[in-house]
Amino acid sequence: MSLKKGLNLTNYYSINFDIPKRNKKLIKFIIIHYTGMKDEVKAIKRLRDYKSKVSAHYFIKNSGEIINLVPDLYQAWHAGKSNWKKVTSINKYSIGIEINNPGHSYGYKKFSYKQISSLMKLLRYLIKKYNIKKQNILGHSDISPDRKKDPGEKFPWKILGKKKLCIWHNLNQKKIKKYRNFKLENYEKKIFFNNLYKIGYCKISTINHLNSETILVKAFQRKFRQDLINGKIDQECLLISKNLIK
Repeated sequence: MSLKKGLNLTNYYSINFDIPKRNKKLIKFIIIHYTGMKDEVKAIKRLRDYKSKVSAHYFIKNSGEIINLVPDLYQAWHAGKSNWKKVTSINKYSIGIEINNPGHSYGYKKFSYKQISSLMKLLRYLIKKYNIKKQNILGHSDISPDRKKDPGEKFPWKILGKKKLCIWHNLNQKKIKKYRNFKLENYEKKIFFNNLYKIGYCKISTINHLNSETILVKAFQRKFRQDLINGKIDQECLLISKNLIK
């Protein structure tokens, strides 16, 4: 059985995409989102409504069923203003996956086992088909930290990391927690932010906001230190950032 045949997949196409087709080699990223809507049916409807100007390639329902909304080789409208490393306009180079979840505005909850199980099968299929590096499996908040929080701190990045479906640190979390809230010297803060830039996050100077530093730190914490998202850099954050760039 092929990987695709192993997916619980239904085609239900949206008209929200760009033509012409893109070259298969352009696909370098997979971006994971939550829907941020109360109702699953309405979320699917919105991704298919031309007036909404949004779409994604795949939608994962509460049941774990995967809907293919836009064929892979067409550019869906999911990332918006975004960048990672030196790449801007991530829509051109990515596949977007929406997972049904009410999000931070409507009672954010854990993703279901069925959803994550289906997501991992889908990721394995896409990674193999397009030769996508695990460093390029990202959340919307990674590429748009000033605008987005999804898929958020309840998304199981650690589980995906252990399955080699994204990057994750290999530090003992109980041990590094001892360094939480230990302040950094100014030179250590510079090291931390340089590490973030090496990972792929945008530079503070590109975020047009008074709290640009805090915004970037929260995006990092939302993914790699999910039990405390306070926007403050400490020794624990520094240790994680150093480990990730090794």
